[in-house]
Amino acid sequence: MRSRKVTHGDAPAYALDGAATARAVMDGDGTVVEWNEGARRLLGWPATEVVGRPVKELLAPGGSFLPPPPGSLNWSGTLALRHHDGRTVTAWLLAHRRGSKDGDGSGGWLVLCPLDDPGPLVRDDPLAAAVMVQSPCAMAVFDDRLRLRGINDVMADAVGMPEENLRGLHMSEIVGGRQGERLEQQVREVLAQGRRKDVQTFLRAADENRAHAWSAAIAPLTDDSGVPIGVCVTGHDITEQYLARQRLQLVNEASIRIGTTLDVQRTAQELADVCVPVLADFVSVDLMQSIDHGDEPHEGPLSPPFTLRRTAHQSVTPGCPEAVVEVGRTDVYPASSPQAASLSVGHTIVATDPANTLVDWLAWDPIRGARVKELGVHTTMSVPIRARGTTLGVAVLTRFKRLDPYTADDELLAEEVTARAAVCIDNARRYSRERETALALQRSLLPQTLPRMPALEAASRYLPAAQAGVGGDWFDVIPLSGMRVAMVVGDVVGHGVQASATMGRLRTAVRTLADVDLAPDELLTHLDDLVVRLSAEAGSEGVTGEVGATCLYAVYDPVTRRCTFARAGHPPPVVLDPDGRPMEVEVPSGQPLGLGGLPFESAELELPEGTLIALYTDGLIETRDRDIDAGQELLAEALSGRKGSLDDICQDVVQSLLPANGAPDDVALLLARTRGLRAERVATWSIPADPAFVARTRQYVLTQMALWGISESAFTAELVVSELVTNAIRHGAPPIQLRLIHDDTTLICEVSDGSGTAPHLRRAKTFDEGGRGLLLVAQLTQRWGSRHTEDGKTIWAELTLSEE
Repeated sequence: MRSRKVTHGDAPAYALDGAATARAVMDGDGTVVEWNEGARRLLGWPATEVVGRPVKELLAPGGSFLPPPPGSLNWSGTLALRHHDGRTVTAWLLAHRRGSKDGDGSGGWLVLCPLDDPGPLVRDDPLAAAVMVQSPCAMAVFDDRLRLRGINDVMADAVGMPEENLRGLHMSEIVGGRQGERLEQQVREVLAQGRRKDVQTFLRAADENRAHAWSAAIAPLTDDSGVPIGVCVTGHDITEQYLARQRLQLVNEASIRIGTTLDVQRTAQELADVCVPVLADFVSVDLMQSIDHGDEPHEGPLSPPFTLRRTAHQSVTPGCPEAVVEVGRTDVYPASSPQAASLSVGHTIVATDPANTLVDWLAWDPIRGARVKELGVHTTMSVPIRARGTTLGVAVLTRFKRLDPYTADDELLAEEVTARAAVCIDNARRYSRERETALALQRSLLPQTLPRMPALEAASRYLPAAQAGVGGDWFDVIPLSGMRVAMVVGDVVGHGVQASATMGRLRTAVRTLADVDLAPDELLTHLDDLVVRLSAEAGSEGVTGEVGATCLYAVYDPVTRRCTFARAGHPPPVVLDPDGRPMEVEVPSGQPLGLGGLPFESAELELPEGTLIALYTDGLIETRDRDIDAGQELLAEALSGRKGSLDDICQDVVQSLLPANGAPDDVALLLARTRGLRAERVATWSIPADPAFVARTRQYVLTQMALWGISESAFTAELVVSELVTNAIRHGAPPIQLRLIHDDTTLICEVSDGSGTAPHLRRAKTFDEGGRGLLLVAQLTQRWGSRHTEDGKTIWAELTLSEE
């Protein structure tokens, strides 16, 4: 053997000998796509005559071969081949499956045949002496051209082929694929650098269904003078240690990665993510449908069929094409399914060869059956998800790319990981149920969006206490008749579900009282009576103050541009003029709600258009280091001179007044910027108490609507005004006044008189000459109603203007 001198640190002094090995590549259809010089040496065919032709044409007459089994990654055997000159050449071939673009192993085969046998090692060969001295275990010896010269029996068993068939091949040709290329690079570097390398690799013999983990040592071999003459590769099978370490790592990852949030779906997804690809190629997590409704899971024995909701799944293939059920959808699992079987018996069920062992279920579900056959699923493992004595669902682990079936250790590992996840899922379920209850209460007391109104522009913020959670603060904006609008902010003492429930009742009461157009001070009086009754219901009958609350209620009229405030123990409003300067507003403080017995007072203020009103709860301005007065000054400073979007102003105020780690108490902030209705949008007439004047009143309406350019709705408005004025003349008292208010989409008709008697609908009898007026008004208008005034009452009706 001729050796080449290689100095340490130099590139290897060899090149892959293309003529020493016959190499051919065929695609998945069996067509030759590559043909090297070594292949020409073996069979005499030049590449131009072979490439593009079926490989079966290279078989000798009558020759055949047994195709490799599905899923095989390599094949070896002796074939009779047809030489270019017509004779038969018998050759031993080694074939490696080539990967496709999709990574499914359907890309064809690389076929190899060694041509130049360098001969076996002899006793006096320097390589043989080096092997005997330096390699203590399973080994392979390569010469200075990195051709295999010899292997021992252990290495032959690991590779799955005898030495005489492999001699002369390179590492990448023996192992194949990327793994072989990496090992080839490692061997090359060891020969060039003269330093040993330790690597971990995975090898699978042709007759094995899973790869073994090997700890390999690659060491240079030298002659007596220290010149590298080859490389020795030794390996230890560390599969069991590797699997044990992998299982321990998986349990550790499960404890870290599962349960990072108190969200049921996210926790289920974390379980699926942890198990792929270490334990399965595809994992599905299905939970009992009762969990969706917040019900307690069933305790005790379960019986099929089961309706489960797909909560999560994960796959080694991006996009989870293996999934038959989408996340969020439900599916029914009969008794013949592995899911139902494991849920019924309460322990893990492993099904091998599903096409036969689960034939009844797959026949019942043909779509799933076709998917199992298409993927080649060979093993499934169904693990019940149980925590605290209740069954929450089932996790199904499937293998189809990995050829090894589930072992008893895999089963124990899956149960351990699933048990950890089950506790986290149950915790998330319990938390989600309580949280949804609190959020439902919170949504009932806080408006999701503020209405758009011509009277004002509004924006808001609500922040629960950082530690206490949902509390008793609330705010609201309520449209009233005559384009007026009510604004309210309140604060119930305490936190939690009880405070939220009380807050919801008070907000509903305020909306109900506002709907009958009570004055602010009267509304607070009725609200105070309600809080007193709530205290009595709480078990403190005869003792007031058990349920406490404060409230600020304001009504703004864009026609008169006047705003009326009343408060019950609540911090006063902060009002700034259109130039951003604070305005002094003296609103009597009043007593907190629930004390009873004392009247409330109101204050009225005329506001120029563009005035900014801030209503808030004490959590915004009061802290341990800052009293209410100082907080009100800071709030006024934060609002001073501010223009632009109210929503941005809300956010800036909250950030400037509250600590970065969250507010210690609930915070509600409502900002409103007033708008005024132009004088030309309002028309008012005094009406004599004479029925003969009704016709002239109709003419007033027609003329005014023509001036406003809304004559398309004049007929309806004429009828409504006629009925309202007629009722006021017949049943009311002087003075009688008609007022029309017009904005872009609505026409409001108001008729006021000096009588305090409220009107009501009644059904007229067949032969009655009257009694149908208000019924007609109700049918012709969007809404109508009445409100009491200082001098009597006002009946109003709103018409939605027709689009031109």
